[in-house]
Amino acid sequence: MSKSSLLAFWKESDLIKDNKVLKAFSEVKREDFIPEEYRQQAYGDYPLSIGYQATISQPTTVVIMLQALNIKPGNKILEIGSGSGYNAALLSKLAGNKGRVFTIEYVKELYEFAKSNLKKFKNVTCINADGKLGLKKQSPFDRIIVTAASQGIPEHLLQQLKIKGILVIPVNSFLSQEMLKITKLKTGIKKESLGSFLFVPLK
Repeated sequence: MSKSSLLAFWKESDLIKDNKVLKAFSEVKREDFIPEEYRQQAYGDYPLSIGYQATISQPTTVVIMLQALNIKPGNKILEIGSGSGYNAALLSKLAGNKGRVFTIEYVKELYEFAKSNLKKFKNVTCINADGKLGLKKQSPFDRIIVTAASQGIPEHLLQQLKIKGILVIPVNSFLSQEMLKITKLKTGIKKESLGSFLFVPLK
């Protein structure tokens, strides 16, 4: 499958309605964020290994999560699970020059890979740390995205989110997770299900 055919499929199926997400996907080269041996499969709609028991998520999963985040130019965003840096690159485009993206990766080798891949994305900061803890010193965030499976909704991540901020996170069993969009309200949270997905566990 090619980039153009994926874009056409999402538009025709009405799966992705956010033109900003489609534009970001069209501008960022997925092949620059995967190991060389898999580059010919860059636009296959399935996950690819990036080593260290980690994957780059399938394109459809990526854009569904980004659409749910409803990112605005200038947003400050926290990503937990940098992987190869691909999602952070898309977040960078969506947040714009006045936005900031902080992406955390626990595995040192993947952190180095992501950092190298993201050199030209000047509004992205890569951090080698335990993403489960979030990034309190830079909080509160407008948006938080978690790209690995969590056993529940981490309370400390909600604490690091602004009122009206959005958290997108896969939760529950590591065999199959429910993707949740969580909006923080003054009186609590609003939860929406985006369907069932499969992610590697949050380390």
